[in-house]
Amino acid sequence: MAEVGPHDVLVADYTGGLAPESVPEFAGSERLRPDGRPRPEFRAELRRIPNLRNVLFVVITAIYPVVVCWAAISVNNAVGWLVAFLAMGIYFQRALTLFHEAAHRLLFSNRRLNDLIGEQIIGWLVFGDGSNVYRLVHSQHHRDEFGPKEPDFALYARYPIPAESMRRKLIRDAIGISGWKNLRPAIVGLARPARRRRAAKYLSGQLVVFTLFALSGHPWLYVFMWLLPWMTFWRVANRLRALAEHAGMTRSADRRMTTHHISQGFLSRYVFLSQSIGYHLAHHVDSGIPMANLPKLHRALEADGYLTPEMTYPSYRAFWKTLVAS
Repeated sequence: MAEVGPHDVLVADYTGGLAPESVPEFAGSERLRPDGRPRPEFRAELRRIPNLRNVLFVVITAIYPVVVCWAAISVNNAVGWLVAFLAMGIYFQRALTLFHEAAHRLLFSNRRLNDLIGEQIIGWLVFGDGSNVYRLVHSQHHRDEFGPKEPDFALYARYPIPAESMRRKLIRDAIGISGWKNLRPAIVGLARPARRRRAAKYLSGQLVVFTLFALSGHPWLYVFMWLLPWMTFWRVANRLRALAEHAGMTRSADRRMTTHHISQGFLSRYVFLSQSIGYHLAHHVDSGIPMANLPKLHRALEADGYLTPEMTYPSYRAFWKTLVAS
């Protein structure tokens, strides 16, 4: 009998509340292995990186804040500013999706270009330090979901939770407490020699963004259209997105036990989960497939019987309801 360690106890006690009781056996198919991964010929097709498409996404991401701020200033009324504020919250999801793709070395087939644009520039300007730390940590998440080195174990564990607990989490996100918790280490780090260099790099990215707003003649927009959307609206949206990926699941070699799949409507697909990042089960089945090709893998997983209708939530709203204990 295998020895049960402390982490196994954590997994048994705090995970699995939303995991399926069982998943149907899958023997594989002409396109898929028994674990859902695509077989070599299909995999080679899926792993082609769409460089030109991703150039377009990077360009759109670069001009997005400019267009939103210009529109808000032009309209200059309460509704316009509110819409612009929410649009900037959505912007961070789009930008960090590109950062995530680069961390998987799937943004551009040229590795230097991938790392420069995706990690060192986007990952620096959008509240990061431009290093490869996220890639190294995130690889542990894919290597063994809910395992001993899972960086987000606490985020996904214990669901479903009491309604009051869920409410407290979302309120902390919405009023900036969670955002400040992420920002504070960089500010405090300036006073600590061991952390000063990384903290300075993190804050230098924000100095660059502030300078761009100042050069536009509207330095105050850095706070209202950049810092506050990141600290409030995006924190709520990011938590809900992350929970929709793994909350309540459990440690298993079968990705159907570690990762949810949720049907996407128009708003969720094009606003909340841009660039096909919502096909998260497909992403965990094979994390080496560019997000542009995840819908194709997902369709194969459904058509060949790996993913059955019973394992799919009909909408994000339906899934979020399951996060709260009845």
